[in-house]
Amino acid sequence: MPNSYDVVVIGAGTGGYVAAIRAAQLGRKVAVVEKQKALGGTCLIWGCIPTKALLEHAHALKVIQSAKEWGVTIPAGTPAIDMGQVQSRKDRIVTGLTKGIEFLFKKNKIDWIKGTARLAGKGKIDIYEGETQTLEAKEIIVATGSAARSVPGIEIDHTCIITSDDAIGLKDVPKSLAIMGSGAVGVEFASIYRRFGSDVTLIELLPRLVPSEDEAVSAELEKSFTKQGIKAMTGTKVTKAVAGPSGVDIEAQTPDGKTQKLSADFLLVATGRGAVTAGLGAEDAGLKLENGYIKVDEMYRTSVPNVSAIGDVITLGTGGHPQLAHLSSAEGILVAERIAGQEVRPINYDHVPSCTYCDPEIGSVGLTEAEARQRGYDVRVGSFPFGVLGRARMAGESEGFVKIVADKKYDEVLGVHMIGPRSTELVAEAVLALRLECTVEELIKTIHAHPTFSEAVGEAAHAAHGAAIHL
Repeated sequence: MPNSYDVVVIGAGTGGYVAAIRAAQLGRKVAVVEKQKALGGTCLIWGCIPTKALLEHAHALKVIQSAKEWGVTIPAGTPAIDMGQVQSRKDRIVTGLTKGIEFLFKKNKIDWIKGTARLAGKGKIDIYEGETQTLEAKEIIVATGSAARSVPGIEIDHTCIITSDDAIGLKDVPKSLAIMGSGAVGVEFASIYRRFGSDVTLIELLPRLVPSEDEAVSAELEKSFTKQGIKAMTGTKVTKAVAGPSGVDIEAQTPDGKTQKLSADFLLVATGRGAVTAGLGAEDAGLKLENGYIKVDEMYRTSVPNVSAIGDVITLGTGGHPQLAHLSSAEGILVAERIAGQEVRPINYDHVPSCTYCDPEIGSVGLTEAEARQRGYDVRVGSFPFGVLGRARMAGESEGFVKIVADKKYDEVLGVHMIGPRSTELVAEAVLALRLECTVEELIKTIHAHPTFSEAVGEAAHAAHGAAIHL
């Protein structure tokens, strides 16, 4: 007889493990199928956590390099990065967090089935690698996530032409690094390795860096990167990349149609991620796919009864689905609560924050100015620079700004976009403001403590009404 569960989750990333915990909290008997040696998926093992750990090391080096400014005396010698120690600390952080999920599984009596799952139909899941067996479930949640992908004509060899999975584990600082793609992954690794001492070139097909962000944020980031010595080639297409004994030879077509040649020790391909469905048997089980992604409705139900899907592996059929760890977790909680019979409401994707941990940091939520105008709003905006704030000057972090996009008719906040110190933390206030349909006037009346970085949010609200206090 198959082992029987109320809920079986396939994949233990930030969507899967959170869905499992919530379902167990609600009284369900739960198992999670995960083939990796540790729990946590891409985010904990190869993505969010290790990259942000490297970025914290880069920030520490940045402060030490300015020791004289801070009145700190360092013995003779130039501060340098020790990649062995960096990698060791990063690995300890990752291990600690993955072990923490194991503890939560035990606490909530969740079974971890170590192996690879295939949907076998009628509520059955075959485990065909690892602990081979057949499971039976009343409800199945597919949370298999995504994996780095390349583009046609560029062959990833994981030696010189690499993905982010490879870049987090480099044992030495490369002399030079070229990066294809300037989304979150691309610009974060640009910040890491430029601070560590690499010559970095960003190559972006679209006309600006971080193209999903507000145009003002893109412009500010490119200005900062230029100051830091990061070369940005926007509107440029990589047409050829050949790995050799001394690195990678790259050919790129520039906006004027000319071919430019460059070489680097490594080429990091950061052009997006594709859904992981290989071996799942999704189509054989009747699941509808669109461009490799599992099609779901607003409650994350697939085309097969009692089979749901969440996270990076899904499409809602209405444009791109954001591949974000915190969104996967929110979707997992919603599905677990729906399965348990609780009242749930669809997620408003305009209220999902996006955080990019490059230097300077980017935090955003809601509509950009361009998107708001496209939707027909009569738009008003207000911006305020961090550099005016006393807290920013104390911290030596004076780049960037907060920008508020609002509807002039009803004064409703439509979007908040920030680049600069602590932006990935400050954006939480903006998320709450959008969720509560806050007006600019209400943000103005909200007292922001002094001296803090958060004052920039209040001042940007004042600016949207044409009266910033400290400008």
